[in-house]
Amino acid sequence: MIWVLGLLAFTSRVERSTPAADPPVSDGVVVLTGASNLRLEAATKLLEAGKGQRLLISGVNREATRADVLDVTKAVKPIYDCCVDLGFAAADTVGNARETAEWAKARGYKSLIVVTADYHMPRSMLELHATLPDVELHAYPVATESLNARRWWKRSYTARRMIVEYCKYLAILGREAFLNLGPKDKPADGPAKGPADTSAKEKDS
Repeated sequence: MIWVLGLLAFTSRVERSTPAADPPVSDGVVVLTGASNLRLEAATKLLEAGKGQRLLISGVNREATRADVLDVTKAVKPIYDCCVDLGFAAADTVGNARETAEWAKARGYKSLIVVTADYHMPRSMLELHATLPDVELHAYPVATESLNARRWWKRSYTARRMIVEYCKYLAILGREAFLNLGPKDKPADGPAKGPADTSAKEKDS
């Protein structure tokens, strides 16, 4: 019963997330690639509107060229040439988060607008918060053409997509909850007294 109620809350959240509210001006914009090109077009429009200094397209097919991506984004070429970065390393959402973190840290960005599909946004934000805990993130979900978020249960394809995404979302919630169970590192108040008084803790992202 709890799982079902959680699923209903998740799908309701997806349904209510679009159309997205106008995001505040941020340091950068990042879009996570996927089956639909609508999110790429939406992210490009945000860049052209001055919502961010630069745009990262994360998870680009390694066989695609800059010219190929330009055609898909429908961007104004001068803005595309100067201010769009392509990330080829990410193959999944975890990879998107790592690629975005490296890009943001290299540029010293403290705020980002995140663009991805509506159903994918909750999990994406969890992953990005895990890799960028000190960066302010603003979600900009894009409605999925092939997904009726209001009546998702009426077709097996959309029902499966929602349920699978919800399960992935729960897995990330569980992972982060487990990682937060351990003791937190505290800054030292003074010089260490000896080897026995120091400890190190590593966390996988």
